Amino acid sequence: MDSTRNWASKLLAGLLLLGPSPYFPAAAAPLPGLIHAGLYHADIDPAGYWVSEKLDGVRAVWDGQQLRFRSGRPIAAPAWFTRGFPARALDGELWLGRGQFERLSGIVRRDMPDAAEWHQVRYMLYELPEASGDFSERHAALLRLVKEAALPHLQALEQFRVADRQDLTRKFDSVVNDGGEGLMLHRADAPYHAGRSDDLLKMKPWDDAEAVVVAHEPGHGKYAGKLGALRVRLADGRQLRIGSGLTDAQRADPPAVGSTITFRYRGQTGTGLPRFATFLRVREVY
Repeated sequence: MDSTRNWASKLLAGLLLLGPSPYFPAAAAPLPGLIHAGLYHADIDPAGYWVSEKLDGVRAVWDGQQLRFRSGRPIAAPAWFTRGFPARALDGELWLGRGQFERLSGIVRRDMPDAAEWHQVRYMLYELPEASGDFSERHAALLRLVKEAALPHLQALEQFRVADRQDLTRKFDSVVNDGGEGLMLHRADAPYHAGRSDDLLKMKPWDDAEAVVVAHEPGHGKYAGKLGALRVRLADGRQLRIGSGLTDAQRADPPAVGSTITFRYRGQTGTGLPRFATFLRVREVY
C-alpha cells in the first residue's frame, strides 16, 4: 500500500511539473479593470476626442490567454480563432455587422462552438486595458499589434476626429441613418483607468435601461390569448408597462417573470418615467 501511495505521489508531482493540462488547467488570469462609457451631452467639445461607431456586438476581453465575457466567464471560441492573438490584454467587441446582435449572441454563447458560424465573426478592438500612455498612444499601439498579428478576423475599430459639434452631429446622423447604433467618443489625452467617466462617452439616438419583469398582462383583439404587455420594475422600484417592440413569437412565449430585459426610450415624463418605452431584448447573462 505504501509503495502504491509513493508511486501515485511521484506521478502527481511529475504531472504538475509538466504544467497546465486538461486535467490540471492553468488558473485564469485576473480580468483587467475595464473602462465603462458615460453619456455624451451637448456641453462636451468633441474636438478633443477620437470617435468611432458604436457597435451592436458582444463585449469580449482577451486576457492574454483566453477570450472572456466582461463578467469574466470564458467564451467557447474555436482554437483557431484566438491562435496568434497577442500575449497581452485586449478589449473590444465580437461583431457580425449592423443589426446582427441576436444571431451573434446565439453563436458566442454556445458551449460547443460552430466553426462555420465563427468564421463570420470579427473581434473589433478599441482598447488596450491597463496599458500606459494616453488613448492616442494606445490606439497607435493597437494598430501595430493588429498589423503584426495579420489575422483577418482581428481588427482595430476605425477611430477618426471631428472638428466640432456640428461635424459630430453630421457623422452621427450618417451612421444612424445607415442602420448603426450611434457613436463612441474616447478622450484623446486620457490615460487608462477603469470605471465610468467622461473619458469614454456613448452617443445614441435613444436611451436604454434595464428592468425586471414582474407580471404578464393579457392581450386583447389580435393579441387575445397572448401577451399584451410586460409589467416591469425599474431600478428605483417604480413600475412601467411595456407593450411595444415585442414580436408575435415573444408574445406567445414572453420573457419569464423575474428575468431582466433591456428597453429603449426617448426622454422622460414629468414624473421621471421613461417615455415611449420599447422592448429591446432579454438581457443575456454572460
